[in-house]
Amino acid sequence: MSLSPSFNLKIRLPSNCYKPASNLNTAFPKILSITNSQQYECPTFLYPPANQSVAAIVFGDGSHSQLYPLTKRRAEGALPISGNYRLIDAVISNCINSSITKIYALTQFNSTSLNSHLSRAYAGARLGKDGFVEVIAAYQSPEDHDWFQGTADAIRRCLWVLEEYPVMEFLVLPGYHLYKMDYQKLIEAHRNSKADITVSVLSSSRDEDLGFGIFKLNAQSQVIDYRENPMMDPLKSTSVKNSVKFNDDAHHNFPSMGICVVNKNIMRKLLMEHFPLANDLRSEVIPGAISLGMKICAHQFDGFWEDMRSIGAYYRANMESTRKTKNAYSFYDKDSPVYTLPRNLPPTLITDALITDSVIGNGCILSKCMIKGTVVGMRTIIGEGVVIEDSVIMGSDTYQTNNVQNGAGEEKDVCIPVGIGEGSHIRKAIIDKNARIGRNVMIINRDNVQDGNNEKNGFIISGGIVVILRSAVIPGGSII
Repeated sequence: MSLSPSFNLKIRLPSNCYKPASNLNTAFPKILSITNSQQYECPTFLYPPANQSVAAIVFGDGSHSQLYPLTKRRAEGALPISGNYRLIDAVISNCINSSITKIYALTQFNSTSLNSHLSRAYAGARLGKDGFVEVIAAYQSPEDHDWFQGTADAIRRCLWVLEEYPVMEFLVLPGYHLYKMDYQKLIEAHRNSKADITVSVLSSSRDEDLGFGIFKLNAQSQVIDYRENPMMDPLKSTSVKNSVKFNDDAHHNFPSMGICVVNKNIMRKLLMEHFPLANDLRSEVIPGAISLGMKICAHQFDGFWEDMRSIGAYYRANMESTRKTKNAYSFYDKDSPVYTLPRNLPPTLITDALITDSVIGNGCILSKCMIKGTVVGMRTIIGEGVVIEDSVIMGSDTYQTNNVQNGAGEEKDVCIPVGIGEGSHIRKAIIDKNARIGRNVMIINRDNVQDGNNEKNGFIISGGIVVILRSAVIPGGSII
């Protein structure tokens, strides 16, 4: 779903439950002060609504990504997904659908396309009276001569912007995961437990580290231990014990989702006073908060969640979007729509093509081809006789105005148009944007290679999936 200028989301409570945000300092004196136990004393029903009291902090890129070469020129959050969308749209849409309309996107690595998408897709939208999506790109200043050194460093250096509004909590979100979550439930659990920090974990109790560490919880869902990688040697793993003792022995391990709610004044104390040199929120600040005896609670999430940490995960998520299954992410949920940039493209033109179990983006031109189990991105041009199976075609940024080919049948690189040439066969592949695939090309992983790097010729193979690089040129007759 594209955002339009008339888009407006609000949540209203009875007038006796809250006062305007501008009066928070006087209306809720106990909310903005920390007791000796560092817990709130305000009854939950007195909190102002989330669109006034919570600011979301979204990070558009992650660390230790295995998505190269898809991330060679873009951040993880800018990856195209399911034809018309970018991956970060899922997280921003979660915020909007949860009535959290103060959204800060902190970006740094390969952020040009991500910043452009966010500013064009959401800057003009009406997200309530004071709603916004504000992009804060990494910067240098007289006090800080380096770029952001990590999530904690980025938040610390942006506090002067993040504290512009009198919010009570920060909701920290990775912007490159695919899931649907009602953040209102997470915030409600955080406030009910009177926690300093609430982390979101996957509900299945297991020791599998999905990239954000493992939390050990007691029977009251309070965090008592954190391990960054439990598969490492115990002497090398990050493990911080809480000084609080518990009588129960019912301890369970839950994978972290990298999502957390942090009280604003607790965030400031952690970053400015307790750990002023910490760079990473996940591996340094959260374990440090546990060691200080702060109350860290966990909220369990039992829905679909996919972390785009690898080529295989990205490919799998796109393939799931072509299937009717309850276990996958749905882009067709009317109660929780996904918003993105309105592009005003023409409808897709299909001429005598056979298409099954596929997603076709806007503005494509498909001529007498066969497409099965495939995601076809915007402005894709596919020639006659092409067969595409179980693949992701990202499409093109623009339409090519001159599609001249050599009439003698031998194609030169400069004459190969953007798109998929006539007679080509593509199976289990990812074709990045603006790629030029010549006539009668076979991209089928003929030798069943699992991993290989042939970047100089425009492709790699990861987990048996052939990845054609962005703007690569594959000459006619090539077999991969």
